Amino acid sequence: MFVDSHCHLAFPELADDIDGVLARMATAGVGRALSVCTRLDEFERIHALAMRDERIFASVGVHPDTTGAEEPTVQRLVELAARPRVIAIGETGLDYYRLPEPLEWQRDRFRVHIRAARGAGKPLIIHTRSASADTLRIMREERADEAGGVMHCFTESLEVAQAAIDLGFFISFSGIVTFKNARELQAVARALPLDRLLIETDAPYLAPVPFRGRTNEPGFVPHVACKLAELHGTSADAIEAITADNFSRCFKCL
Repeated sequence: MFVDSHCHLAFPELADDIDGVLARMATAGVGRALSVCTRLDEFERIHALAMRDERIFASVGVHPDTTGAEEPTVQRLVELAARPRVIAIGETGLDYYRLPEPLEWQRDRFRVHIRAARGAGKPLIIHTRSASADTLRIMREERADEAGGVMHCFTESLEVAQAAIDLGFFISFSGIVTFKNARELQAVARALPLDRLLIETDAPYLAPVPFRGRTNEPGFVPHVACKLAELHGTSADAIEAITADNFSRCFKCL
């Protein structure tokens, strides 16, 4: 089965048609999906869906871009992560693309998530954009290797990917890797070992070719797998099996 390692099923673009989304996911052969939390006030909706449907898992965390919402604490994250079917802390990380300095609050929030992941014994889902040096520095300082996890929707360099792998992390590719102008990212994906790769949609965003421009959904993740298969000179079936096994290893779920 294919596994979508990162999607946002609580976002209205998908939540308003969740039965249809899940039906199309099944038709596409996608057997599991991780519905990722971006703010604490959406966690209950995410968790309820995971409890309702055994194909769905949940995470708990606050996205680095989120402002004006409940600020997470280590204790709060650990408590929520202890619930059934919550398999990760995040998404968390650093994003300097839109927000100007000073961003010490963002770096402090990232540290909180890493400490919570270590305390809960759950892997991290890390988002990094225009902030790779600080992301890796804080991961090392806070001993993120003790938790492990994934660098999601990866768009950074091979050097950043290798540094994350050295810390025990997996690298997840989204529909971006299918875009015609993503040659540098495709080169990174080709160079990485298959046993450290995951696939995702980041739905409802970043729909892969041939659906670019449409609302993304978990049923589109096989197209990411097909691109990785092309880059590695193997079959989509092989990528399907490898990335499903990698998901189980990363998130410690059978």
